[in-house]
Amino acid sequence: VQLQASGGGLVQAGGSLRLSCAASGRTFSTYNMGWFRQAPGKEREFVAGINWRGGSTYYTDSVKGRFTISRDNAKNTVYLQMNSLKPEDTAIYYCAAGRGAGAQAYEYNFWGQGTQVTVSS
Repeated sequence: VQLQASGGGLVQAGGSLRLSCAASGRTFSTYNMGWFRQAPGKEREFVAGINWRGGSTYYTDSVKGRFTISRDNAKNTVYLQMNSLKPEDTAIYYCAAGRGAGAQAYEYNFWGQGTQVTVSS
């Protein structure tokens, strides 16, 4: 599976962005998908995940109620809708695919190249 993330940009605090991650290959619908982020000088952290059918989603506490992960298996795409953005959300955001279903990076086998999100105060 090859992943291509897009949709990042510069936004003011309180604004919104929607990230997309397009996948190649016929097996996309069989993978659990996740979004991670990495801020400068910090380790990569889990943001949100969704199971292969889209029926189960999970989030890190800091984004609950603000971010929504979804997927469209017909389009081989997973999304991350980010609302009420805060400066601390500034990071490079990565999408990932894996057979596991969790918040650990090692559970994901395939990674996109990342898209920069910058939130100004």
